[in-house]
Amino acid sequence: MVITHSVRIAPGHYLAPAGDSGAITVRGSNITVDLRGVELVGSNNRHDPDTFAGTAIRIEGGKQVAVRGARIRGYKVGIIARGVTRLRLFDNDLSDNWRPRLYSGIEKESLVDWLSYHHNEKDEWLRYGAAIYLADVTQGEVKGNTVRRGMNGLMLVRTTGTRVWNNDFSFNSGLGVGMYRATYDTLMHNRIDYDVRGYSHGFFNRGQDSAGLLMFEQSSNNIVAFNSVTHGGDGLFLWAGQSTMDTGEGGANDNLFYGNDFSHAPTNGMEATFSRNAFVNNRVEENWHGLWGGYSYNSVLIGNAFARNIEAIAIEHGQDNTIAGNSFTQDTTAIRLWWNKLEPSDWGYPKHRDTHSRDYDIEGNDIHDVRLALRVDNTQKLRGSGNRFRDVDSLARISGDSSGTVPFWLDGDDFDATPIPVEYQVARLPGGNNAMISERAPRGRKTIIVDEWGPYEWKSPKLWPVGRSDAVPQKLRVLGPTGRWRVVARDGVASLSAEAGRVGDTLIVTPAAGRNADYRVELEYRGVATTSPFGERIAADAPVRFGWGRYLPAASWHLRFVAWDSVAAPRTDDTAVARALAGAELAAIDTTRLDLTWYAPPNKSIPQARLLTEATSTVTLAAGRYVLRTISDDAVKVYLDDQLVLDDWTPGESHAKEASFTATGSHRFRVVHLQVDGWYELRLDIERVK
Repeated sequence: MVITHSVRIAPGHYLAPAGDSGAITVRGSNITVDLRGVELVGSNNRHDPDTFAGTAIRIEGGKQVAVRGARIRGYKVGIIARGVTRLRLFDNDLSDNWRPRLYSGIEKESLVDWLSYHHNEKDEWLRYGAAIYLADVTQGEVKGNTVRRGMNGLMLVRTTGTRVWNNDFSFNSGLGVGMYRATYDTLMHNRIDYDVRGYSHGFFNRGQDSAGLLMFEQSSNNIVAFNSVTHGGDGLFLWAGQSTMDTGEGGANDNLFYGNDFSHAPTNGMEATFSRNAFVNNRVEENWHGLWGGYSYNSVLIGNAFARNIEAIAIEHGQDNTIAGNSFTQDTTAIRLWWNKLEPSDWGYPKHRDTHSRDYDIEGNDIHDVRLALRVDNTQKLRGSGNRFRDVDSLARISGDSSGTVPFWLDGDDFDATPIPVEYQVARLPGGNNAMISERAPRGRKTIIVDEWGPYEWKSPKLWPVGRSDAVPQKLRVLGPTGRWRVVARDGVASLSAEAGRVGDTLIVTPAAGRNADYRVELEYRGVATTSPFGERIAADAPVRFGWGRYLPAASWHLRFVAWDSVAAPRTDDTAVARALAGAELAAIDTTRLDLTWYAPPNKSIPQARLLTEATSTVTLAAGRYVLRTISDDAVKVYLDDQLVLDDWTPGESHAKEASFTATGSHRFRVVHLQVDGWYELRLDIERVK
């Protein structure tokens, strides 16, 4: 459908699969598309969101274009607009669009899930999909929209003067908001919580470059205020851009971050590098770093509340920065400043600029109940006064060449909290929401749960392990909204600690003899209304099934490692590869699970590069259909009873490949893996199709 004038589409459910050209295209000016009561659906297959494709609405140029009230799901891209002046997007719900399956487990991550947003000159970001993608939009307004249970919420590319407010971009597995060469935009009063992947509480906290707010490549002069940006991979991830890295010029500069909550990130509450910015009156709690500010210069940190971070402020190679009027409570280290003699040789930035750590003003900060107030390495010209230290284990640790540092922690000045200058203050917008998480609501990194489809939203019942997923017996938490549960099915289970209970209970499952890796328990929930992980809404007191199971067919893998000469045995020559595999082995390993990752080989006899691995095992499978999945870096082939069933022999970074097969009885699996160099990853999963 092509729309060239204002229209209201009749309410209803419209199944409208489309290509990149869009199910609806809007062309022209002074157009309002009223979609209140309309649901546009790209795919009715809710449970496989990684198969979604196409674009729902495409807006091409024009002025004064508005889209309001739409419910859009099942697409790779919800709304894309290019070259529009005064675009208005109001009260649309673009939840449940494309997102990829994640392959990191509870105990161990996979590099398949890592993201890269460093380039977008050619719309590279679109490979990750987007609920809303705005390119070259000026003076736009995005208000009252909701994007949940997708990958990327709102993407702003070369936008100028656009106001984004009162939206909800939460519980996505990539980004809440992404900005690329975006300038003079305003983001206020938005909920941008739980945009995260790559986290497993108690096992690993990596983030994998997910973030609540991403600001890349010369995104400058923006105002970000009164937003809740919690529980993201990073809260804020700001990077100057490749052009700055190459030339030393420019940056993502002169942005003001005021009154936001950047708490509970697995990695950094705020990361802002190679740039000049102001961070004022923000809440920054329980992160690895409250602020990671590598190579920041002429930046100000005023009036922020840091608490329970490993390092509240960490800045390497920073210059001419002001740290004033902040509070630090229960952080391991309050302020860490340093310079490294060695910098990456492929960076142009240090070749064009002085990168010594120097010239800091540290004034009027309240540092309370921290282990170390100040750690300084190779940093010159620190000045400060009026700081207060209470219940601090160690005041300062100074090392290297730190000449010109005034011992202001001993200067005897009375505490004098630095006020927030008027030029850094921001007023709330009339009608702006209070976006902050209620103090009575659950919060903290322990509430981040990431499964194969992204962050758990806490709107549906869920069973999740307490500790490891392979423990015997298995302790499972019953998560979700208020309600009751009862056991309705089980297989391969010897005993359960309870047959019924309430949400919040712990259920202990003891597998039957010989079934430690092949069992399942299923529960039924009744309680308040719920929303499934795929956006299905279920009425209060209606039964909802959920469960937990483990299936890992018994296997004894024997692995042989042999040298690979790319000249004598090119990967495209099957005979040469077979000849190399028949050669002398460098090492051998036996394991019950084919899941190997390393930067450095576990055995000194195994080389890091130019390596072939051959893994063999006989596996007994019950009659049925199965999915074979590999994760490899660099290349892999899988043979089933000497027949090639999965061919992924083109080298590349960690990636997944699947093949389906039917089986019954004992089968011989042979896996051949090619390691070129760098990171090594080889994983094989056999999943039973339900």
